This record gives sequence, structure tokens and C-alpha cells, in this order.
Amino acid sequence: MLLAALLSLAPPARAAEERVVNIYNWSDYIDPKVIDAFTRETGIKVVYDTYDNNEILETKLLAGRSGYDIVVPSGPYLQRLIRAGAFLPLDKAKLKNLGNLWPEISSRLAVYDPGNTYAVDYMWGTTGIGYNVAAVRERLGANATLNSWTVVLNPASANKLKDCGIMMLDSPEDLIPSMLPVFGAKADSKRWDDLTLVTDALFKVRGSVRKFHASEYIQALANGDICVAVGYSGDVMQAKRRAEEAKNGIEIAYVVPKEGALMWFDTFAIPKDAAHPAEALAFIDYMLRPQVAAANTNFVAYASGNLAAKKFVKPEILSNPGIYPDEATMQRLSINTAWDDRTQRYVTRLWTRVRTGR
Repeated sequence: MLLAALLSLAPPARAAEERVVNIYNWSDYIDPKVIDAFTRETGIKVVYDTYDNNEILETKLLAGRSGYDIVVPSGPYLQRLIRAGAFLPLDKAKLKNLGNLWPEISSRLAVYDPGNTYAVDYMWGTTGIGYNVAAVRERLGANATLNSWTVVLNPASANKLKDCGIMMLDSPEDLIPSMLPVFGAKADSKRWDDLTLVTDALFKVRGSVRKFHASEYIQALANGDICVAVGYSGDVMQAKRRAEEAKNGIEIAYVVPKEGALMWFDTFAIPKDAAHPAEALAFIDYMLRPQVAAANTNFVAYASGNLAAKKFVKPEILSNPGIYPDEATMQRLSINTAWDDRTQRYVTRLWTRVRTGR
């Protein structure tokens, strides 16, 4: 009894004090309170860095010694990095909350990661069009069709919106597959002629596009600095929420174009040279708790890959088809797999032409 009492008074082991997990995630993509709660419960310190595109993440991982224990690659990049041997297989015995995942989402994710061996879904969403309702209606007309990629790909339409501002994602991996159905091609087409059709169309409206950027469109749309953003569903929803909180009178809407759009996935994976794989698994398992997954969805306005979390998600988010698409919208969503190295280089050249307008 005395020994037990003395042990209970002993300071925690030094190793326990130094437990840490180094995370590399997209910017504005987690509820900070979740990180604090994880550290309080486990004693594991979280070192948290952010990035704003998959290319940065891929470069770090392929170079080796990234210094990170958890990263959050999107589907095609996950696929390429798995092929490159960049990740550790997940020790699923350590993930007791794995059963909370959404089977349909995990099944779609398996296109990139067969057997869901290396990654679990964190968030998923779509790439579509966010817009300032009043500003766009004023310029295109009250009866204009807004749920179409032609809003931004038709030069006449784009020119009418030029003065109020168009911004687009600086991400050919998202934009090109999303827009391919406009030209009668599948979102996962690897034909160079198909890819060129999209970039040629974007080049024709380049003069009407104010900027290509990974995330600046969120605040710009919320402030009324732009009226159209081609971007991620959750980012547009964040812009909508910011505008409502600011009470600036700006109404923002989001549409998945009728021609079709891209469905994407962001995943938790552990680099093969992670220094703290046990802590990484502990963090991932914590994030798979339904209440925790819901807290993140409620904060960032992206759909969670956690089916059990749905009952804890705010009703206004769960019922929003821009975040959780209905079945009819789901049928219009496609996924894209990784380009091979040669096609990747070709797309980089095409995209440079689009971005620079030259």
C-alpha cells in the first residue's frame, strides 16, 4: 500500500513528459480546441504546421526527413506517394475508433489506397462555384443559370463579372478534372487533348480572372472584394459564415455545377520516417471519435468521413447540400486519380500558361 502511495506521488516519467506529435495539415483545417483537448487528455504535445497546396507536401515527403508524424494528402497525391513508398502502413489494431468511418467514403478512398492500408479519411468535399448572389445577379440577370461552369468559362459571362472580381483555385489537379465534363470528357481522363481543352478555355477567360490562389478567395468573397470564387466547398461555406458574422449584408451561395464536379478527400497518413508513430496513431484515433470529428466539421464546414459523427454535426451544416450533398448531387460527382510523371509535367506547362496569361 505504501509503495502504491509513493508511486502515485512520483513525478511522471521523463519520456512521458516529452511525448510529441508533429503534424503538417492544410491551413484553417481544424478546431484549435480539439488540439488543446488532445494534449490535456494524453499529455502529448502537438507541434502544428500548415501548408496550402499538395505540391509543397509532396516535395517535402519525397525529399525525406520531413520531420512530420502526420500529414494530410489529398487523394491523387496520396496515391502517388504510396507508390513512392512514402508512408507507413496503419497499425489498425491501435485505431479502436476505426469503425466510426463512413463505409461509402472509405470505399471511394480505396481507389487511391487499396484496402485503406495507409490512410483514413479526415474530410471530404467538392470543388464548385461560390458567388455573391446580389452582385452576380446584377451582372448576369435575375434568370441567369448559375449552376454551370459556363458562368466562368464563357468569355462573355466572365467579362461581365470581371469588375466585381473572379478568383480561382491555383490547383490544376482540382480545376481541370472538375471542368472536363463540360467538354464531354470524364473527370479522370488522362488524354492530353482533353486536358488541353480545359486549359485553353481557362486561357480565354484569363483576363477576367483577378487571381489564382489556394485560399485568399475565402476572405475576399466574405468581404465583397470578389463576387465569384471557384474553390472548395468548405472554403466557400467559411466565407459565407464570415460574411454572416460580419453582418455586412453579403449573401454567399455555393453550387455544384450541373455538368459535374470533383469529389475530393483529405486523409491522415504517417510518413515512413516519422519519429513518433505511436503518438501519431494516438492522435488519429482521437480524431476518429465521433464528437471530435463533428467538432472539426462544425468549425471548418467540411464534411467528415466519420459516419458516427453525423449525429453531432450542427443541423444547419448537415442539411446544407453544399457540404453534405444529396444523392442526386452525389451522382454528379467524380474522382480523379494521379497523373503519371509525364502528364504531370505537361499539365504544369499548361497551367503556367493559364496562370501567367502568356
